[in-house]
Amino acid sequence: MNSSPPSLLDLQAAPSRRHFLAKALAVGGSGFLLANMKAWGMDIASRHDAPPPLSGSGRGKTIVILGAGLAGMTAAYEMSKLGYTCKVIEARAFAGGRCQTARSGTVLEELGGEKQVCNFEKGQYINFGPWRIPFNHRSTLHYTSSFGIPLELFNNDNDAAYVYNDNAAGALRGKRLRQFEVKADMRGYVDELLAKGVQSGAMDQQVGAADKQLLIDYLVNEGYLSRKDLRYRGTEGRGFKINPGAGISPGPGVPSDPLGFSDLLQSKLGHMYHSVHEFTQQATMLQPVGGMDAIAKAFEKRVGKMIRYNTEVLSLRNHSDGVEVGVRDVKTGATSVVKGDFCLCTLPLSVLRQVDTDFSAKFKTAMQGAAYAPVCKIGLQMGRRFWEEDDGIYGGHVYTDTKGINLISLPSSNWQGRKGTLLGFYSFGGDAAELSGLSLAERTEYAVAAGEKIFPGQYRKNYESSFSVAWHRVKYNLGGWAEWSEEARANAYPVLVEGEQRTLLAGEHMSHLGGWQAGAIESSWQQMVRIHQRLSAQAAAA
Repeated sequence: MNSSPPSLLDLQAAPSRRHFLAKALAVGGSGFLLANMKAWGMDIASRHDAPPPLSGSGRGKTIVILGAGLAGMTAAYEMSKLGYTCKVIEARAFAGGRCQTARSGTVLEELGGEKQVCNFEKGQYINFGPWRIPFNHRSTLHYTSSFGIPLELFNNDNDAAYVYNDNAAGALRGKRLRQFEVKADMRGYVDELLAKGVQSGAMDQQVGAADKQLLIDYLVNEGYLSRKDLRYRGTEGRGFKINPGAGISPGPGVPSDPLGFSDLLQSKLGHMYHSVHEFTQQATMLQPVGGMDAIAKAFEKRVGKMIRYNTEVLSLRNHSDGVEVGVRDVKTGATSVVKGDFCLCTLPLSVLRQVDTDFSAKFKTAMQGAAYAPVCKIGLQMGRRFWEEDDGIYGGHVYTDTKGINLISLPSSNWQGRKGTLLGFYSFGGDAAELSGLSLAERTEYAVAAGEKIFPGQYRKNYESSFSVAWHRVKYNLGGWAEWSEEARANAYPVLVEGEQRTLLAGEHMSHLGGWQAGAIESSWQQMVRIHQRLSAQAAAA
């Protein structure tokens, strides 16, 4: 949206308005309060590309924030500007939640697993949490811009990259193909069939006479068809057998031959693309230079003094005048209580379920509504960027149906560098659960063996080092992201958004942008408004 929303209610407004809103809060909770504020002409919805403007002051009030991921640090950063004292409780020794980048020295120990210490060379890294930013996630980009975090393009769709299917039917099984070969031939053949059908009159009921030639012209252009007979015979865009070059022979190059139409249909390789990209999956995306954790570190630089590290949440109690959070020092085992006027809990639901809370039965039931996705990744440092040097592939993803691999993502940074670190697999669901049961050495061997089929003679030869994470086995995450069924989204999600007593929830799970940093940030924006308004209204009514 381009226009800014009106400012929040000025709490120095007429006493009758203050009294009305305080009564609305007491009777119906924050949701009822917000609805009545809108009735008064005070729309406080976020623009989603910048934090919502907040008026008034939070001085003298304390917010206990559980979790120093992006949602927690967003709230601490914005609410502290208003004068709130923010106490951020974080179980780990660092901030960022799932916004993590593995580089030399990074340590990870999964539940029941071995201790990993990353030994990538200097300058090599893998984003094993979030790894790309869509152009339309303006909330995330608001902070990269505000904090001066340099960005670079992330190549999310490269037609020069390969597709390789081990399980495809027909003649194309086990063949390494460029994506532009598959796209050009599938579109060409389908456009040929449609164009000939339009020309023959077979579609006269669907296409009027005035549009008939216009549609044929479009199909000829889109599918690279011959205008003479509407046939698809291939196109330069699908590559050459021998590329054009200097001299006489073969100066103009040798054209490549299209794949068989029946072979393509049987292989189902055309299923790897759509007419346009999904909303959050664009051809060109963005990433911070040097690693996604630059975002987490920029927040931490600004709110680090508010964070109590190595502190595990044990319990949460809501009272009429505040909250009490029982915590334990991870290093010493000492327990204590952190008090505040309100609590913003950004712990994943998978973790919050294990905390002793005084939530109602209805709220606890709603907390069971989201399942958490098993997700497993591996980064592989290669001694030579053979995908660039030998195959001319600069970024993008190699797609494969090899079980658990899904894609091999090639780095979109340090072009033509000496070495490179790629994402060796990105596994979900049951496949991720299976892979996570393997040791690091076994995961590595599985990934290298799969890559060797696609880049024979180079993948294994150039492999040097690996680092892997199974997010469902990381103690303070217990999953990659929240997944909601339609029923749970309709019934459980609204209950959780509303919060309970003096506790509200935030995080990617409390948004419709699950698994994305923007979801964490925007849910935090939404809930900090609700907290501020509730505390301000109570102060005005006192």
